[in-house]
Amino acid sequence: MILDNLAIQALLPHRYPFLLVDKVLECEPKQHLLGLKNVTFNEPFFQGHFPQQPIMPGVLILEALAQATALLTSNSIDNVAENTIYYLAGIDKARFRKPVVPGDQLYLEAKYIKHRRHLWSFACQATVESKVVASAEIMCAVSE
Repeated sequence: MILDNLAIQALLPHRYPFLLVDKVLECEPKQHLLGLKNVTFNEPFFQGHFPQQPIMPGVLILEALAQATALLTSNSIDNVAENTIYYLAGIDKARFRKPVVPGDQLYLEAKYIKHRRHLWSFACQATVESKVVASAEIMCAVSE
């Protein structure tokens, strides 16, 4: 299943500049999701992080991965209510390996681990040019 930006906006409440998933390239419910974030120089955070050497903040890479988990969760639940919101519930084992800079295509992968009631767990990684730049285990909570 491929989702364009409009389909993503129908599922997530985030909007520019905080919507950090541009497209979903693959989505298998309760399995995995592969999303894409095109990192451009005109992103507002590059003005201050850092002006002489722009680097995407690690917390925003984690936020992009968390948004990917929300998209996978929304596609894994039957009969999702229209006003459902996905909250970041936890991050474990976060690691950053390489900087993400303007011009990079940031691939966001979320792999389903388990869920219990309204808590969902995922193994996530972000890659640029097939190299892992960040990884974490992320939990999201579903609120209807």
